[in-house]
Amino acid sequence: MLNKTIIMGRLAHTPELKHTASGTTYVQFSLAVDRDFKDKQSGEKVTDWIDLVAWSHTAEFICQYFAKGRMMVASGRLQTDSYTDKQGNKRKSTKVVVENAYFGDSKRDGDQSQSQSSQDTSSAPIYADEYAPISGDDNELPFI
Repeated sequence: MLNKTIIMGRLAHTPELKHTASGTTYVQFSLAVDRDFKDKQSGEKVTDWIDLVAWSHTAEFICQYFAKGRMMVASGRLQTDSYTDKQGNKRKSTKVVVENAYFGDSKRDGDQSQSQSSQDTSSAPIYADEYAPISGDDNELPFI
């Protein structure tokens, strides 16, 4: 059997780490996912709000590096739970149990969620005099 879900969307709220009674960390959050088509009547894009839950280290990673509005790619499994509400009605809830979370966008300006020690050097100028040509016989290179 196969139960694999990959979803990409923006966080509806900044995730907050919680603990179970036994001390296990978890986070519950929602992703806003736009459909690829517009509503026929209104002509506007429709957004689905997908519920997700992550546990342990994955939850800690999400809470440390993601905030409201940030694009996330999450992979995991779809899980359906049954329960009885306060009025005695039987209900079902469906959510994605996140196994892996990835950044779906680049770090935005002013986003302090990542360590200041990692500095972006991608815009630093590269000078030709910093590099020297490789000398020797090309036949000695292992990939030719």
